Amino acid sequence: MSRKQALIRGTAVLTVTSLSTRFMGFFYRMFLSHTFGEENVGLYQLVFPVYALGISLSCAGMELALSRCVAREAAAGRMQKTRELLKTSLIFTFFISCMISLFIRQNADTIALTFLRDSRCSSLLFLLSYTFPFASVHSCICGYSLGLKQTKIPAVSQLLEQAFRILSVIVICMYCSGQGQNISIAFAVAGLTFGEIAASFYSLYSIRQSWKQISEKSRSVFLPPAAFRRHLQRLLEHALPLTASRVFLNILQSVEAVSIPVCLQYYGMPAAQSLQTYGVLTGMALPCILFPSAVTNAVSSMLLPTVAGLQEMKDRQQLRSLILKITCSCILLGCFCCGVLLILGKWIGIFLFKSPLAGNFILTLAWICPFLYLNHTLHSILNGLGRTGTGFFNNLAGILIRILFVLCFVPHFGIEGYLWGLLAGQLVVCGMNLASLQEFLHN
Repeated sequence: MSRKQALIRGTAVLTVTSLSTRFMGFFYRMFLSHTFGEENVGLYQLVFPVYALGISLSCAGMELALSRCVAREAAAGRMQKTRELLKTSLIFTFFISCMISLFIRQNADTIALTFLRDSRCSSLLFLLSYTFPFASVHSCICGYSLGLKQTKIPAVSQLLEQAFRILSVIVICMYCSGQGQNISIAFAVAGLTFGEIAASFYSLYSIRQSWKQISEKSRSVFLPPAAFRRHLQRLLEHALPLTASRVFLNILQSVEAVSIPVCLQYYGMPAAQSLQTYGVLTGMALPCILFPSAVTNAVSSMLLPTVAGLQEMKDRQQLRSLILKITCSCILLGCFCCGVLLILGKWIGIFLFKSPLAGNFILTLAWICPFLYLNHTLHSILNGLGRTGTGFFNNLAGILIRILFVLCFVPHFGIEGYLWGLLAGQLVVCGMNLASLQEFLHN
């Protein structure tokens, strides 16, 4: 199979999978809003900055680094080293994720009070802490598979994760309701853990089955200490800048998320209403806007190893052609989705979420679609080229703009001030990403 066919096939598989999981998640959001209410959905969304920060610290940077290193080793025909790289990443990320899990469990009350500003988040954080060790295993195996341009394990594990997450929450809610017990939003957080457990066990089973087809020496579980240190050093050279940038950006995103309800209270909203508005925005409107990005996310997942492989083979002409085609395609997709959401946004908010406020948010956020979808892809290309620092500074500029709008505009104009900041941030990041790639193509 040619490189172009592998890219198209992998993108198609991941797109179908991502659209399926987002479709499931779309109705899951409706279930959460109807079952727990908008305020509890806001409380559920409030712990996600901690979740994102934990994933960034434990495995997000390592997954991208592993995918890039595996792609380059596979392009050179060194398959034994790709397996050693996976073993190294699994050992390291599992250890780090266990440390993060233990830290969150022991400091859940402090994090809830001082960082999230809501003591009700303490029990949610305690449940959330069990997610990270399983997520690290799942993440590394997906990074390894994508580096080899194999999409079966990432696709099926993604479907399993979403299915177990949703079904576990629905079953628990039905059981508690039948027993006359209170239904807590903590069940939704427990669903995150159940989903990652299912995905990690499937990933481990699948990778073990695939390795049974190779020689006994190649599939040995044992990894010599010298090889572990050598591969870990190489992975960390790529993973540490990615991890540092992701952690720093997630800290800023957490500040942004926590500041929105606080600044809405300065605007004059009661605490419950500010949390409700935040829940409608992040739990209903934004997932609707991000739904079509399943296509660009799938493209991004396949682009990173493809770009790394082309760079390893020094095929600059094909690399330039690939970047231009992908950029134009993402712009067209974003413009089409913008038009659809402008026409149907109000109806989506009222009919699906029973929330006119969600409809208003969707109408305003529709304008960011062309820039949002394009930025995902451009950032992946920059990572594939090894220009992680450029991608970090571009995203940093976008987050700082959003935080500026939260602190300066939300207290005076309400949530509309934040929506303006989202649009301004995406515009700036898109311009900076395009300028960075234009410089690369020109050189």
